Amino acid sequence: MTQTIETPVVHDQERLSQEAKRVTYIGAWLDALLSIVKVTIGFMVGSAALIADGIHSLSDLVTDGFVLAAIHYGRQEPDKDHHYGHGRIETLTTLLLGSVLIFVAGGIAWSSIDRLISGTDVNAPGMLAIVITVIALFSKEWIFRYTMRVAKRVKSKLLEANAWHSRSDALSTAVVLVALVGAQFGLGWLDAVAAIIVGLLVGKVGLDLLWESARELVDTALPVDVQNQMHDVACSVPGVDSVHDLRTRQSAGWVMVDLHVVVGPKITVSEAHEIGNEVSRRLRHEFPALTDVIFHVDPEDDAGAGDPSRLPGLPLRPEVEAALDARWYKHPVWRTLNELQLHYLDDKVSVSLIIADAVHQPPQCLASQLKALASDIEWLGHVEVLFITRAASSSMR
Repeated sequence: MTQTIETPVVHDQERLSQEAKRVTYIGAWLDALLSIVKVTIGFMVGSAALIADGIHSLSDLVTDGFVLAAIHYGRQEPDKDHHYGHGRIETLTTLLLGSVLIFVAGGIAWSSIDRLISGTDVNAPGMLAIVITVIALFSKEWIFRYTMRVAKRVKSKLLEANAWHSRSDALSTAVVLVALVGAQFGLGWLDAVAAIIVGLLVGKVGLDLLWESARELVDTALPVDVQNQMHDVACSVPGVDSVHDLRTRQSAGWVMVDLHVVVGPKITVSEAHEIGNEVSRRLRHEFPALTDVIFHVDPEDDAGAGDPSRLPGLPLRPEVEAALDARWYKHPVWRTLNELQLHYLDDKVSVSLIIADAVHQPPQCLASQLKALASDIEWLGHVEVLFITRAASSSMR
């Protein structure tokens, strides 16, 4: 018995998506404004560093567009072609942003090393360029912190990656500020040294984002201690004998888990199903990030036995009834049968025959007779006979 329980997060998802889009739109407008101002002032004062920083802000505007598209499509509900949602779109875009950060870091470091080696002179830019750069620096740092807060709240690695991209722009702007101040006082070489350091820091952020996204794409499990906590929560549910084959994976900040729940071998299907539902409820309560909980109910602990569906199976009810009828059709128990229950345990089919109290022999004796008549059936396990009163028999019908 396998059941999937989905968390009712449709409205929360919509709210979080709107919040993520809002902060990205604000960042996009800021990037567009800074790009225009930096490039314009850079041309006015003849600062190549400021022009380059303006182009860097323009690259932020491009990535903002990627982020908006990924948030729109990545947070959509599952459809007929994407049964598990579109979260991987965010993961793939995070990979792209990580790559862009590494590319930007390499460009900053390479050009800075080249300027340091060649000893390129930097002209005095004047106070206007310095003031504009200070304003740009504080603006990018503010949008970084704002975006990062939202990213943590909506649990979006993609938005977090975009925040770090904004931080890379802030760091490059800081480098430009150092270069401009240094050039103002005749110390142009400070620009190259600071830029190399910033390039290394930005590159590390990009590598971290690539690593985290790659781990999601290969379905890396949650930490072992979290898995153990989930195991303990599931085992605490009344009616659960044990839990095994608990597996987890992550996608775009959400978590999925599937597990096997061992219950009593002869309880009803509906009771076993409700026990599984309670396991799902408690897991979702303790771990709010869970979006999918898939439980499989087992009547016995088959941990380590592999996938039973890949092994030769036991006969199902039509074949079982035909085989038993061929051997028991003359026996009074079989002729007065009210209900036949099948239990698939220990690689055998055990049977419980429920009959009206009309056969005047002990049930153990009747069970032994039936077992002897069907001794040639290899898959037949335990046989038991249960009596019910005639009134109960009528109500069962």
